[in-house]
Amino acid sequence: MTANVAVETTPEIPLWNDPSHPVSARVDALIGAMTLQEKIAQLYGVWVGASANGGEVAPHQHDMEEAVDLDALLPSGLGQLTRPFGTAPVDPALGALSLLRTQTRITSANRFGIPAVAHEECLAGFAAWGATAYPVPLSWGATFDPDVIRRMAAAIGRDMRAVGVHQGLAPVLDVVRDARWGRVEETIGEDPYLVGTIGTAYVQGLESAGIVATLKHFVGYSASRAGRNLAPSSVGPRERADVLLPPFEMAIREGGARSVMHAYTDIDGVPAAADETLLTGLLRDTWGFDGTVVADYFGIAFLKTLHGVAGDFADAAGAALEAGVDIELPTVKTFGAPLAEAVAEGWVPEALIDRALRRVLAQKAELGLLDPDWSPVPPAFDGADLDDPEALRGKIDLDGPENRELAREIAEKAVVLLSNDGTLPLGRPRRIALVGPNATEPSAVLGCYSFPQHVGVKYPDIPVGIELPDLRASLTAEFPDAEITVVRGTGVDDGDLSGITEAVDTARDADIVVVALGDRAGLFGRGTSGEGCDAESLALPGAQQQLLDALLDSGTPVVTVLLAGRPYALGRAVEDSAAIVQSFFPGVAGTRAIAGVLSGRTNPSGRLPVSVPRTPGSQPTTYLGAPLAQASEVSNIDPTPAFGFGHGLTYTTFTWSDLTVDAEEAPTDGEFTASLTVRNTGERTGTEVVQLYLHDPVASVVQPVRRLVGYTRLDLEPGEERRVRVTVPADVASFTGRDGHRIVEPGDLELRLATSSTDTRLTATVTLTGPVRVVDHTRRFHAEFSVE
Repeated sequence: MTANVAVETTPEIPLWNDPSHPVSARVDALIGAMTLQEKIAQLYGVWVGASANGGEVAPHQHDMEEAVDLDALLPSGLGQLTRPFGTAPVDPALGALSLLRTQTRITSANRFGIPAVAHEECLAGFAAWGATAYPVPLSWGATFDPDVIRRMAAAIGRDMRAVGVHQGLAPVLDVVRDARWGRVEETIGEDPYLVGTIGTAYVQGLESAGIVATLKHFVGYSASRAGRNLAPSSVGPRERADVLLPPFEMAIREGGARSVMHAYTDIDGVPAAADETLLTGLLRDTWGFDGTVVADYFGIAFLKTLHGVAGDFADAAGAALEAGVDIELPTVKTFGAPLAEAVAEGWVPEALIDRALRRVLAQKAELGLLDPDWSPVPPAFDGADLDDPEALRGKIDLDGPENRELAREIAEKAVVLLSNDGTLPLGRPRRIALVGPNATEPSAVLGCYSFPQHVGVKYPDIPVGIELPDLRASLTAEFPDAEITVVRGTGVDDGDLSGITEAVDTARDADIVVVALGDRAGLFGRGTSGEGCDAESLALPGAQQQLLDALLDSGTPVVTVLLAGRPYALGRAVEDSAAIVQSFFPGVAGTRAIAGVLSGRTNPSGRLPVSVPRTPGSQPTTYLGAPLAQASEVSNIDPTPAFGFGHGLTYTTFTWSDLTVDAEEAPTDGEFTASLTVRNTGERTGTEVVQLYLHDPVASVVQPVRRLVGYTRLDLEPGEERRVRVTVPADVASFTGRDGHRIVEPGDLELRLATSSTDTRLTATVTLTGPVRVVDHTRRFHAEFSVE
């Protein structure tokens, strides 16, 4: 088949196809030549599934939407193709061929030859059959390492571009406010600075590969009442400005993100999809964002069906367009016939169509989709014979050695050692009792947006497509001389107590017990973690706590291992476990990473991106609490965590000393520079994560007791010491004042250099002088670290 798009042209290339002209001129010319229906067609997607034999895609039959007639739609054009790879298990090469043929059909059907933007999920890797399943975002946060996440995102982006995808629906920049929320696994953590820096690195990596990164969910989705999915959010303007918005600011300004997805939520009665002050006033007019705003799936229709702020789908479409939504996803609903009728009857100005269309076409031009030499043949097919689909099967590898090595590096950096009485590393145990529901479950390393858990579970007869060694296999490889006895004990959430006696008997006959607990990822109630899988409390699901307590009574040392999507209260195990190892759905290399920590092959370096609660009912709480959020004598509920944000142990020791500050005073537009010495006083190479927290003892509005403003990972050999220097701009002390403006106030500040939010090692008191200073989104975001 031909590698070129069949587009009828005259000897003179139309202006919109001529890349020698500015994008704005090309877009204006194209808009001027389009009919209303052709304009609207560029503003919606169609949910499709790639063909398993390489033929054209077929519309996805979703229970929330009626079937789409592609033959009727395509002559007007099409804005997006929704998840051609992420809808059903398809060999990647045949999926790419299916997408290629569909793009040829699309461009041939519309008179301007405009292809569709193909988008996919990529939250924990490219969500396609056979693609590497990387650790979930909560594990990204646990690395405290933006560089490795940037490299991961670039690898994901390269795989997506290789098969013809243009846009990725990631990262999630929601800040955890209640760990009962099912989508905690999709977040990066409970601190806006950590979320912002790690999320921005992901955006940079994805965009470097030519993929349009999509920030979600803008904004307030994670602040739902009682941690329930798609529930109302009780968020004040200051919490929104100082906690929820900064990661988006950073990812747009420093990451160069080209798309934003609105949240489902409403704040103070205004749904995000209809919030003009948010999507236009703040996002575009203030922050200067010039990319596309896409709807969260079915979110525009929800203005009518869920929020009740639109009387019909035409009202919903008009409200979303006016607010600043450009593209309806996942498929055509409100932006189809209802919108066309509303414009024809004068209810919706055509100018709103043109405004959204200008952004959509500008992005297509930037992607090269309007160029005369654009081809639907993706890079992976260079030189391939496209007329023999079966010969292509297996020719595209989305889970190659480089991907797996990167997944291993992240998984190892993300494992958090919470506690250790000296039992770890294990050395060479003779008899290991491996107990628990996640001991032999390969999918225990996967989050709900991994392809096997998101889509593959619907196709039980099709192989998972990637190698997923369970913990038993990894421990067997790690401890080849040990006798490993496996007992399930109980299920993840079935409440079954019948196997606990056998588990205890097995534990008594062993030298060490490794108990593998945690979650099963799923969607809408099919799991204990994931979208729509919210928790009533942070007690371990099912009978897992009963199993754990019984093992702790066995008399054999117990190493508690968590493969989970959120932090859980562990009861007496906090004190009585020989060690606790926390991982958050660590991906394809996850069980090997855990085994490496248990054996000592890997020195753990992960740090908690979310606090681990001491009691299961203390939610909602995060470490970012004001003084009234701390433990007190006037409440019988103690929210103090068992392990605080940023906590993590290693197999070596470090000393911190010699803190100096260059000046104790600086103006409100100035900066401070502090230096300290960190020394590895142990016997093996290790990683320390130096964290800088800010404490503002007196401010015009209530502030968190402490908040993270900077961090750095420091690798040190035994006996090695390094001088760490950190420059702290006054801007990082800014907050939203009483009048709604972000300000830097004069006064004393404490710079707390710490190993976690609960373990401060060194403190310096400094003073800001001069007038109150107003800052905005162009402020300096970072305390900058350097190592001498």
